[in-house]
Amino acid sequence: MSKSNILFIINPISGGKDKLKIPALIDAHLDRSKFNPNFSFTEYVGHASEIAEEAANKNFDIIVAVGGDGTINEIATKVIQQDKILGIIPFGSGNGLARFLKIPMNTVAAIKVINDCNVEIIDTAKFNDKCFFNMAGMGFDAHISSVFAGNKSRGLTGYLKLGLTEVLNYKPQTYRINIDGTDYVRKAFVISIANSSQYGNNAHIAPKASVVDGLLDVCIVKEFPMYKLPVLAYEMLSARTDRSKIVEIIKGKNIKITRSQDDAIHIDGEPFFMGKEIGVSIVPLSLNVIIPNYEI
Repeated sequence: MSKSNILFIINPISGGKDKLKIPALIDAHLDRSKFNPNFSFTEYVGHASEIAEEAANKNFDIIVAVGGDGTINEIATKVIQQDKILGIIPFGSGNGLARFLKIPMNTVAAIKVINDCNVEIIDTAKFNDKCFFNMAGMGFDAHISSVFAGNKSRGLTGYLKLGLTEVLNYKPQTYRINIDGTDYVRKAFVISIANSSQYGNNAHIAPKASVVDGLLDVCIVKEFPMYKLPVLAYEMLSARTDRSKIVEIIKGKNIKITRSQDDAIHIDGEPFFMGKEIGVSIVPLSLNVIIPNYEI
């Protein structure tokens, strides 16, 4: 049986964790009867995308993202273009997509999932011209992503500290939203477009989301008094936002959002700046990804 050529693209700073020992760990646990492993470390933002594009044009069958949702985004965008297979070893701050796909957070266990090589095809999405795989949006979470990108304290603790500081000063905005031809006007704290159910760290904004249903979940976090913030946090951590009075969830395929000004957005947790009009669409069953052997 011929071996598959597999490239591990490792983001050394995602999640604030040391990954220099990862190649040795992979060497120790990867099934060498099935795979020829290669390793590459990213050196700057966008480098994972460049490595993945170069790798996809060579004879690599599987490209593995060792990092968080942002690293996955860079690599998976190129994997789709070249019709290759994506693997994931979670090493980010939140690991939203990996957690949703039930990929183990334990590195050795994640390597063993790759050994089994159970490939499923999942939905992806477009946010204007950019691909996303887990979550994209605007409002407070985009604002936080933008501020967090310049913060040296990576990881969950740094994120929470920053969030609590910023939340007191953030003002909700009014959005015009068209979902599959139906118009809505909402004053919102956050608008998240969810392919999977969670941001990461098991904080679920769209508990009923599926990556194989051909639909996106438009999650509108309404304006709310700050004393209800613990209620929202509880609902997210217990996966109950679909029953929340604070969150409205509408499923759809084609979404247009109009806001009053150009502003921050985030795509899989990474900050960008976009104009007043945003178009979002689902791309059904478009990414080959290795996941544990179960029904998604």
